[in-house]
Amino acid sequence: MKEPELKITQRMLPHWEYEGSTYFITFNTWERLELSPAARQIVLDACLFFHTQRYDLFALVVMPEHVHMLIQPLPKTEEDYWPLSNIMHSIKSYSAKQIPKVMPHIGTVWQPESYDHIVRSDRAFAAIWNYIRQNPVKADLSSSPDCHPFLWQKC
Repeated sequence: MKEPELKITQRMLPHWEYEGSTYFITFNTWERLELSPAARQIVLDACLFFHTQRYDLFALVVMPEHVHMLIQPLPKTEEDYWPLSNIMHSIKSYSAKQIPKVMPHIGTVWQPESYDHIVRSDRAFAAIWNYIRQNPVKADLSSSPDCHPFLWQKC
């Protein structure tokens, strides 16, 4: 494996990728579209589909209008890792095509970009993990994290 390098790109939001890093990612629905439970299940399944193949997923919550993920891209080849842009495109594209099959919606499902943040310490990882777990409780969607059907965490 080559020496990791920092890649910086920007459309509307800045995106920093450092190969081998773990990321806290948030992506939102377009114009605060509220996803039905069936649509949230599609998103959950889409996020889990390439877990252990293209990335390790540590925690994930699908909320009615946004998604939080704690994720680490895996090596694609001996030379590089799966880019976050490819990972996010796969999740958002697939789910956007499936969601209209389970809820009345025609048009854009996701905002074009995602917020991503490199996790820099074990302490930050733990704080983000807890934030993801508590998100449905704080939003009054569940009495405890473990009761929320659209929360997934690596054991």
